[in-house]
Amino acid sequence: MKESKVEKINVVATTISGSIKDWGKVKQIIPLFKEQGFGDVKLYEVGSHMEARNKTCELIQGGSRLVISAGGSGTFNAVLEGCCDSGVALNEITLGFLRKGSADLIGKALGMPDDITKAVKVFADSIRSSKSVKCDVLRADTSDNFSVPRHFVGYGGGEIFGEIPYFTENRFIKYYKGVLGQLFGDLGPFFVGASLSSLRKQLRELFGRKRKWIIKVNGKVEAEGQYQAFIIVNGDLGKDMPLAKDVPLGSGDFYMFALRDIGRFKLPGQFKETWNASIGNEPDKWGYETYRVETSLELKSDNSKPFEVNIDGSTMFCKNCVTIEIIDQINLISS
Repeated sequence: MKESKVEKINVVATTISGSIKDWGKVKQIIPLFKEQGFGDVKLYEVGSHMEARNKTCELIQGGSRLVISAGGSGTFNAVLEGCCDSGVALNEITLGFLRKGSADLIGKALGMPDDITKAVKVFADSIRSSKSVKCDVLRADTSDNFSVPRHFVGYGGGEIFGEIPYFTENRFIKYYKGVLGQLFGDLGPFFVGASLSSLRKQLRELFGRKRKWIIKVNGKVEAEGQYQAFIIVNGDLGKDMPLAKDVPLGSGDFYMFALRDIGRFKLPGQFKETWNASIGNEPDKWGYETYRVETSLELKSDNSKPFEVNIDGSTMFCKNCVTIEIIDQINLISS
């Protein structure tokens, strides 16, 4: 095939992410792009999300404006944060999501196939035709500088949802995630992580005081109380996260869905109803609350102990409160 006249493509890939089958995708990336006529493709294999972030920052500062992340949501988030670190205007940068991991919701929402050959074909066609979508970039910050600000474009959360990365994002766990992903598909590791996070939360609360929250949306206090989970989404992430349906990723707003603490024995039902998208039919019964955020979301805790916030599959430690707001837009390659 005739070589395509487009700028150099840089691919940042984590070596261990996704199912065992996914691990073998990396070595196919450059040959498949060559088959599509893209000869100027550089692959960077990294062993951690921090390496992915640093490499991406280096590439963008070096002049690249087209980067493809090959991994799961954690890898993609690291690549995004590398773009933010670079100091280059985000609307000048285009990112791609090559699905090679678990919980790759943004990749699915962008219409990227799981099959590596089909995925590269979609990338090739989309890059040639400059097909991309605008996506809002969210920033999570703490007022007391307890942690450095974090950025994300897909999903986040707190309480049980905030603790899931504790069980899914260290190097040893990457291996069991590979087995779970192979046996149960992309969401296998996620649901195992959610189950373990739920157990951890319940055990902790047996020996300590439950945390109470104040929820402030667009500068106004909207609710107070105890919650099992906060789920934050940038828009419609597809059937695996059936919330904020039909909301574009670049809509200029985002949503938080909260599950009140109505008892530990109701928690399995709350999660089941959330993931089959029926919880909105009886929100009062299940302690389900929906918040549309146009300017800012603040979650304030009455407990001085640090808490965990899920940032697209990685952990941000916060204390007292966390504020989340849209700060910019970036271009994402779509099918």
